Amino acid sequence: MKINDPETLAAVTAACDQYEAALMANDLATLDALFWDSPMTLRYGVGENLYGTAEIQAFRRGRVGGSPPRKVLRREIACYGDAFATCNLEFRRAGSTQVGRQSQSWILTAGGWKITAAHVSLMTESR
Repeated sequence: MKINDPETLAAVTAACDQYEAALMANDLATLDALFWDSPMTLRYGVGENLYGTAEIQAFRRGRVGGSPPRKVLRREIACYGDAFATCNLEFRRAGSTQVGRQSQSWILTAGGWKITAAHVSLMTESR
């Protein structure tokens, strides 16, 4: 199995960049398009567990103003073969010292790269 094939890595990196831009712009149509449309897709958020595309979309539409602005501190993308990848990043929300983490599993579908699972969490602030 090829790990981080340059062509695959470039495609996944572009999809991850598209996701981050859509998240910061609260572009719901793009966010919806980047998640695999399936009842098996899941998103564990800071305060919610969402199962299936319908729950994820309902959450996004109910969140006034979208995701809080954030700065990506570090991002690691790994591709396993040509149809599966992970994107893990650390971020800091504007005005906060707390570090957040985001993990995503991506698969290549006939419609392009799609997120099948996502997890967002915030670390406890150091005292």
